[in-house]
Formats: sequence, C-alpha cells, structure tokens
Amino acid sequence: MRSIEGLRKLNSYGYGMPDSGLYLDLVYNPLGAFLPPPQAALEDKYKEELERDWGIHFNGLYTITNMPIKRFADFLHGREELDAYMKLLVDSFNPKAAEGVMCRNHLSVGWDGHIYDCDFNQQIQLHMPHLVGDAKEGDNKPKVGDLNSLDELLDTKIALGSH
Repeated sequence: MRSIEGLRKLNSYGYGMPDSGLYLDLVYNPLGAFLPPPQAALEDKYKEELERDWGIHFNGLYTITNMPIKRFADFLHGREELDAYMKLLVDSFNPKAAEGVMCRNHLSVGWDGHIYDCDFNQQIQLHMPHLVGDAKEGDNKPKVGDLNSLDELLDTKIALGSH
C-alpha cells in the first residue's frame, strides 16, 4: 500500500501526468527463477489496472532480468535453481536486447567514489577495464576524481564477467 501512496503523491506533484513534462517510469523486477513477460504488454496492463483501480498515471514501464549475483544467486542456490536459471538466461540471450543495456549509457558510482559501467558490476566490484591502472597512485580502481571528462569513457568496452 505504501507504493500506491507514493505513486499517488508523485502524481499529485505532476509526475507521470499527461503533458506535465515530469516523467514517472516504473520498473518490473520478477521475483524468482524466471524471465519477465514482454515489456510492452506488461506496461499496457499496468497502465490499465493502476489507472482503473487507483487513479495512478505513469509514463513507461521497464522490465529487468535479474542477474544471479550476491543475494539472488544465494537464493537460487539454496533452492537448487541456479543452474537451471543460468541455462534459461543463456538460452534466452537476445543480441538485440544487449544494445539497450544500462551499461552502454549509464555509470554507477560507489559510496567511495569508485566508478563502474553498471550496477551489476558495482555489486561484484568489477571495475572498468580501460581505467584499471589509470587511477591515482596506490589505487588501481578508478574513482570519479580520476576523470577529467566523461568523454574519456566514450569508446570504453563494458567490463564482462560470468554474470
């Protein structure tokens, strides 16, 4: 109920309301060893039901696929679902979807100023490869202060791991 109250409050300030210019996007995060449903259909359903049942408006809905790292990996492992979920991810890989991943146009910054090319990499402390060694002496993990401009990151390859 707190989520509904929060969305209603944001709507009262104009967020998500038609023609307000104040955007409100929601995120759907599946809870379990399965993939989210198609984003467009889910957005239409959420818009219909939230407006009908609660009078809530929003601009867009993003579905995300959980990466099996940290607590989610532990959860899947405890339920003996980790291997099956990894297979599902591999079998469902969509190269077209990879073009829109956050790592391509967002940065994550840790509480200590270290920078990462996505929040998944931040969680597992996987630093941006081209900057390792470029940081100030004594710390090969790049920090925000090590950059003179974000332009330094334009042609950076995304750090990859088993996640």
